[in-house]
Amino acid sequence: MVIGTVEVNYSRLSVKGRVIFGDLVPYNKVWRTGANSATTITFSDTTMIAGKKVNPGKYGLLTMPGTTDWTIIISSNTTVTGPEDYKMEEDVVRVKSSVTTLKDKVETFTINIGNITASTCDVQIAWANSMVSMPISVENDARIMKDIERYVIKDTRPYSSAANYYVENGKDMKQALAWYDKAIESNPKAYWNVHAKAKCYAKMGMVKEAIETANRSIAIATEAKDDNYVNLKKID
Repeated sequence: MVIGTVEVNYSRLSVKGRVIFGDLVPYNKVWRTGANSATTITFSDTTMIAGKKVNPGKYGLLTMPGTTDWTIIISSNTTVTGPEDYKMEEDVVRVKSSVTTLKDKVETFTINIGNITASTCDVQIAWANSMVSMPISVENDARIMKDIERYVIKDTRPYSSAANYYVENGKDMKQALAWYDKAIESNPKAYWNVHAKAKCYAKMGMVKEAIETANRSIAIATEAKDDNYVNLKKID
């Protein structure tokens, strides 16, 4: 289930033996954070950055590199390619990020989405031996819990998705088991749900039940000739 998306569009360039920060990319000046066209970032949902709400939409992603920390800028202007185009009044939010010195050099400029959870992630900017990151979060939990109440408790449908969310986020495991039972009852051949129930048992410390249920999922998967599940023995 896709809860929301963060999309970054940028052009990549390589070190090629050059001194990057403080030379090719000057310190304390606005950088397009890439090459060629302006770098942009798009949020599908309302996002929290540095304690400020950022509405869904497309924004410019700019930085001001420094020796020990960078300023990461989310701008309403999506066309900034140099300091002469930048206007501070167009800032939506600014984030200070300490520079992490990397042991292994990143030859090609990279922007990555990392440390992903159900409601948070980091936008990581890495090049040469430097990396900075911008943490972002969304209020997914309240929305997902509301959907679970609407579609599962009241409308009784996507039991396995609701159960998976409960298990992954450490919520009521007994409720998750009950939903797995409902899902399995509606489709006894769905060995993936049986396997998920085994993992739930394992998280609850119910080892005997976990093993028995895992073996049951293997038996059903064997009958269905799904070797991937037959060989899937890890349930923790």
